[in-house]
Amino acid sequence: MVCYEAQAFAFILHRYFPGRGDMLKTLCKGLLILSLPFWAMAQAATTVVFLNPGYTTEPFWVSYAHFMQAAAHNLGLGLTVRYGERDPQTTLAQAYEALQTTPRPDYLLFVNEQAVAPQILRMAEGTGVKLFIVNNTLTEAQSKRFGDAPDLIGSLIQNDEQGGYLMLKELIRQRSLQAPGQPIELLAFAGMKLTPASYLREKGMRRALAESPQVHLRQLVYGEWSRARAFDQAEQMIRRYPQTSLVWSANDEMALGAMAAFEKAGRRPGQDVLFSAVNSSPEVLRARIDGRLSVLVAGHFTLGGWAMVLLRDHADGIDFTRYGGRERQVQALELIDKAQAEKLLKFGAREDYRVDFKALSARGKPDSYRYPFSLKTLLP
Repeated sequence: MVCYEAQAFAFILHRYFPGRGDMLKTLCKGLLILSLPFWAMAQAATTVVFLNPGYTTEPFWVSYAHFMQAAAHNLGLGLTVRYGERDPQTTLAQAYEALQTTPRPDYLLFVNEQAVAPQILRMAEGTGVKLFIVNNTLTEAQSKRFGDAPDLIGSLIQNDEQGGYLMLKELIRQRSLQAPGQPIELLAFAGMKLTPASYLREKGMRRALAESPQVHLRQLVYGEWSRARAFDQAEQMIRRYPQTSLVWSANDEMALGAMAAFEKAGRRPGQDVLFSAVNSSPEVLRARIDGRLSVLVAGHFTLGGWAMVLLRDHADGIDFTRYGGRERQVQALELIDKAQAEKLLKFGAREDYRVDFKALSARGKPDSYRYPFSLKTLLP
């Protein structure tokens, strides 16, 4: 189309400005060269919409989106992030809008938070938009019914069960060093019953519990990922179980809420009661550094960025399933020590992750290649 427009423009110049052939040819060539990059960008731009289930003020999901934006920029993808504000109906409305808008995005990324995946998969039928799930994928029952959806190209999740297990095992180890041979009382804060990540982290916690007969789980509550809710729940639980020495939490907000309640009751986090958490918000990283938080598991804020690499390859005609499968779980959740917490805190402050996402592509790689999606890529 650019060539036709340039030729038409050249004809007009020759028709009405005869005798200036060389100058006109040079001008036309210049216009053509200048136009090509813009035309190529308009034609080649790959667009992605991410339905972020969190609040716009929620540290984990904000950092998650920032890492995605860094990856998208590096990879030449056009990324739009929509926040659901922890309301599944808002997320579904945003999905409908993205799937019906003109032009539609090339890819729609979403999280199966509060079981929204089946509705989104039904909405997407016949739209031509490719779907990808991150962090919380289809449940076993959902997968039997919707797992073969033609527009669902893949999923990428973290090792939630292992993360929940590692947290409690490390809490028990540290408490056993403090008080060898003593019985241990535990309180636990899970997220939401309908969220696979919450269920799996709880499952991992219970696996560690089954291996530790000296630990007594006094109560498990569902804090719904909320600091305020966990604070209120913890205030009641402290009075009911004053001998509590371990608090296991499935995310950072609940851990910080519970910690505040124990501090209000005169307990000392990191000393007479040990806390664990998941995520890498600045506040929880500082708590890990100063010792108020004894155990931290983090790293899955990177999954959206790693998903951008897979979508870039897919858009470029590379079958990423050859390099690890269509549905993949990565060991994203790792125990974070104080030195690693300090590094992650610096990344959060400047939001410059210095990752060459293009170099992670499977382009030109042998079939044995596996995408190096882990914290080691971020924290070499």
